[in-house]
Amino acid sequence: MKNSIKTTVILFALAISSITFGQDKKANNIDDSKIGLHGYSPVSYLDLGLAQRGSKQYKAIHKDIAYYFTSAEQKSKFEKNPGKYMPQYGGFCAFGVYAGAKFRVDPTKFVVSNGKYYLFLNDVEVDAKQLWIAENESKLLATANKNWKNLSTK
Repeated sequence: MKNSIKTTVILFALAISSITFGQDKKANNIDDSKIGLHGYSPVSYLDLGLAQRGSKQYKAIHKDIAYYFTSAEQKSKFEKNPGKYMPQYGGFCAFGVYAGAKFRVDPTKFVVSNGKYYLFLNDVEVDAKQLWIAENESKLLATANKNWKNLSTK
């Protein structure tokens, strides 16, 4: 039986409450290395529907964040329109943003929908991608977008 969104959020919040992946005062999910998407290619996510590690050989900098690509062609596509290839919610877990928090992601857990891609937390207790897929995406997005307005500046 499918859980209601409210129950899912409560379970998600309880499961992640002990995880130390919370990210404060960042609009982008990066560490001190300033490498976006853990080195995965933003072009691969959106254009190919694949999580592919990029190479330092094909690196581009956008807003002080380094992005890696699998080829010179991917790098060129990104440089022509970087905004198109940015992950939603700064690369934080989309379901976490829906629940009102910022969490690191597993870069291999993502969904491409309507020309955008969303990344998700995955650990032994929570597969946020499956929680997202199990619910009504338009309702999740409405809440997540509203929450992101506050979270992106905190």
